[in-house]
Amino acid sequence: MFSRAAVALSALFLLSACGTTMKLEDFKSTAPTLQLEDYFEGSSKAWGLFEDRFGNVRTQFWVDIQGTWDGTTLVLDEDFLYANGDTEQRTWTILKTGPNTYEGQTENVIGVATGETSGNAFNWRYDFNLDVGDGDIWKVHFDDWMFLQKDGVLLNKARVKRWGITIGTVFISFTKDPAKAEQPVAYNDPANEAGNQDTLTAAIRRSAER
Repeated sequence: MFSRAAVALSALFLLSACGTTMKLEDFKSTAPTLQLEDYFEGSSKAWGLFEDRFGNVRTQFWVDIQGTWDGTTLVLDEDFLYANGDTEQRTWTILKTGPNTYEGQTENVIGVATGETSGNAFNWRYDFNLDVGDGDIWKVHFDDWMFLQKDGVLLNKARVKRWGITIGTVFISFTKDPAKAEQPVAYNDPANEAGNQDTLTAAIRRSAER
């Protein structure tokens, strides 16, 4: 019995190791169709968290996003509010380079981010210089996947890697629902009992250090 179980587990491991790379073409027939400029033009809101490589939630956050589209370029102004009360701002400038392809830049991205949509999916990849303090800069890689659902919900999962090793995962849920987007955000964890003591940058650094 033990031998049979060991063989089954080995096979499962090999299958998972070989089959965990998603392909955009797998989603080409999946609806609703996602186009970044259609979704992000105007106002949207997002709620997210960062989970370290051990499965611990290191930070939670909320984002207010304002998008402008001029026919070729999408500009996203993002205002972050973290559970510990810290705030952060980031602006993405995203150029549409083809019917389903994009290139983007923001502060600390190395070169350009490249992305492509297919069906309801979008894959966004880029290298990022992460300022971890004390003059130290870490080069990390983001492999970012988004999936559009009905009713304007967009689900996002991004793996963060350093030296090819996953150090954590970001999960985000976006909404275009005006009623939900206008609801005030209140984090009921003033003592940080849930471990919400970090910004996203600090959470990634702590995850890699452990």
